[in-house]
Amino acid sequence: MAAPSTGTCGLMERSVRDRVPPLLTDLYQFTMAYAYWQAGRHQEPAVFELFFRDNPFDGGFSLFAGLHDCLLFLRSFRITDRDVEFLRFILPPNTDPAFFDFLRGLDCSTVTVRSVPEGSVVFARVPLMEVEGPLAVVQLLETSLLCLVNYASLVCSNAARFRLAAGHQRKLLEMGLRRAQGPDGGLTASRYTHIGGFDLTSNVQAGFLFGIPVAGTMAHSYVTSFSSLEEVWPQTLVTASGDPDPVDVISLTKVWLRRVCELLGAEPGKIHEGELAAFLSYAIAYPQNFLPVIDSYSVGCSGLLNFCAVALALCELGYKPVGVRLDSGDLCRQSMEVRRVFRLCSEQFSASTFNSLTIVGSNNISEETMTELNKKANEINVVGVGTHLVTCTKQPSLGCVYKLVEVRGRPRMKISEDPKKTTVAGRKAIYRLLDADGHPFLDLLCLNVEPPPEAGCTLTCYPLGGDNSAVSVTPAQVTCLRREVFLKGQTFGAGVNTLKRTLVRTKQPDRVPLFEVVSVHFQTDSGAVR
Repeated sequence: MAAPSTGTCGLMERSVRDRVPPLLTDLYQFTMAYAYWQAGRHQEPAVFELFFRDNPFDGGFSLFAGLHDCLLFLRSFRITDRDVEFLRFILPPNTDPAFFDFLRGLDCSTVTVRSVPEGSVVFARVPLMEVEGPLAVVQLLETSLLCLVNYASLVCSNAARFRLAAGHQRKLLEMGLRRAQGPDGGLTASRYTHIGGFDLTSNVQAGFLFGIPVAGTMAHSYVTSFSSLEEVWPQTLVTASGDPDPVDVISLTKVWLRRVCELLGAEPGKIHEGELAAFLSYAIAYPQNFLPVIDSYSVGCSGLLNFCAVALALCELGYKPVGVRLDSGDLCRQSMEVRRVFRLCSEQFSASTFNSLTIVGSNNISEETMTELNKKANEINVVGVGTHLVTCTKQPSLGCVYKLVEVRGRPRMKISEDPKKTTVAGRKAIYRLLDADGHPFLDLLCLNVEPPPEAGCTLTCYPLGGDNSAVSVTPAQVTCLRREVFLKGQTFGAGVNTLKRTLVRTKQPDRVPLFEVVSVHFQTDSGAVR
């Protein structure tokens, strides 16, 4: 289990400041800010809302993530002299020089943010964040906030779907760094897939910064780099009890390999000596952490036999091998055979450790593959997921938007040629309504000036994007979804200090989402009702 290193909070803030400076935005944010400033409107109080229009992956929910980085970005927002000089270069030459003096003095001390807690289950068209402040400043924040929320929420939601598909007994290992869209994408994926329900990551930097448990085995390149037992060095290992006399572990393993072959009726001639050498070398280096990949050549004819021989030698010396990884072929069938052999070894050689060996499965795992795993008999304890998790291959973007809803206390509305892009004007309050069993069944949007819903009182509401048919509901409990998380340059609540890790649970494991609502959609035992 990895623990956050000392000073990682400061490292994270510096990381956000370096990765997301004020210039990491679209040019038109600065040109609009200049136009506001020139018209004398830059200080007008304004309110923007951040939301997404459609639930990702053709599902019924998303997890909200990225708030922590948003707050760090706001807290460190400063336009430096170097930034100003570059803006002088790219903005039109007739830009009033006084505008650049205005930019030098900008920060977020006059900005207020109200947000859904990080890790919350959220739904399309429900405003996740409300950003209030001077018009020019909150306009400049748009692109950066969207950049920080879009991918974080998408990959977190993707992880939750993998968790739902896998169930809650199987451990999930995120191992997508090498497939991610650049270093920042890889680190973001490791962080937010953990919030979405993954147990482990292979990303060492993620463990260092965020305290995520780090795990790893070995690559096929390590196995194939060995060709004979002569390459194993050292060739001895002391016992776990600390006996000063080292044991010739190669000779001991050869004895066990012969016994394993006799037990399984295997042909010793098909065993790859280089693979055995690789396993031995690694086991000597890490006798308490022996978990090799066993499919570099042949699982049944070589890898499994070599593992059992080395693992039995470790057991004899008082160590506990961890398990194996399968990375190709029919993972379910192979895992069943591997477990059968483990049980035989346990019974035949009185090696009780073999009853608890871990089997890790990895091989281009997708959400569909994960679902199939649960439908077939298998003995896989841990699943490693990379490409399809971190690249979100089913949907590359969540599509969050940042829309103006109020200026100078007056509602503002976008009316589009595409009705789906029409916004709901005015500042809003968001409530989650729960039934008598404490289960959420509806998210309710109200204008700020409207009275809040009350537990036990029937209310009438209308679905967003629906046919204007009224729905009457009576909540047993009412929860206000958004809270103030940033005010006068300071952060508040769990948003900045604690990343809330949400494990999505459902009564219907084969069904995503947990519950399906879009403002006033709600779920009953018979399905979604609108």
